Amino acid sequence: MRTILSAVLIALVALLVPASAVAYWADHELGNADRYTAAMSPLAENRAVQGVVVTQAGRALAGQIDAGPFQGGVDALLDEALRSFAGTPAYRTAWDAANRAAHAAFLDALATGDGDAVTIDLAPVISQVKRELVADGVPFADRIPKTHVSVKVMEYDNLGALRKGFRMLQIAGVWLPVLTVVLAGAAVTVAVRRRRAVVATGLGLAVGAVLLWTAVSLCRRLTLDDLPADVDRAAAAAVFDALTAFLRTTAWVVLAVGLVAALAAWLTGRLRRTP
Repeated sequence: MRTILSAVLIALVALLVPASAVAYWADHELGNADRYTAAMSPLAENRAVQGVVVTQAGRALAGQIDAGPFQGGVDALLDEALRSFAGTPAYRTAWDAANRAAHAAFLDALATGDGDAVTIDLAPVISQVKRELVADGVPFADRIPKTHVSVKVMEYDNLGALRKGFRMLQIAGVWLPVLTVVLAGAAVTVAVRRRRAVVATGLGLAVGAVLLWTAVSLCRRLTLDDLPADVDRAAAAAVFDALTAFLRTTAWVVLAVGLVAALAAWLTGRLRRTP
């Protein structure tokens, strides 16, 4: 009975590894403004994401300036200025500010039930570009009004279900990882042959890590396949990878820990049998 109980606990550990990682991720990564902004910050240097920002901001700015016969030249200057600005520290600062605002809007939508998408408002980017254009003496740049252009990051059809699911993950993120560790320890404690139980528990952790990696990869493929035709696939993939980087790193760490623990326990048993 002790052997059966230990095996059941190890199986539960394997299943709880991905669930624990996702719950912790939702609570401590997606639910935290600083960590969310830090995860999205590297995308400021991603070419595909920069291309989307430049395109959307350029379209918005071009529509705000009536330069008459000089319209083509002004539009070209705006496009050049945006592409040049996208590689500056000021752009990265504006990008971080936009993402922090998007995170606040997402949490507000979960709290109030308003809205059906998470968007990044490019107003900080456009304001900074306008200041630089005016400082450089670009004609008609001072005519650019305060403009809000949104880039959609996430869209949801059933906000009520999303709110409940996210809340459950936040609650589980507190105790589910602890429960996984406790069950792993219990699986070894109740086992008749504890060294073998350590090997099995380590392999169970490794299996859980593989399940987590598989789930993230499957969600990535399904998410990208479900995108509308007008959404830049490369930019969307970059956003998905940035948001789920914690889960992929966790999968590798848990896999390494599980395999090292299993190998160490197995080698210890072999060495003790050696005369």
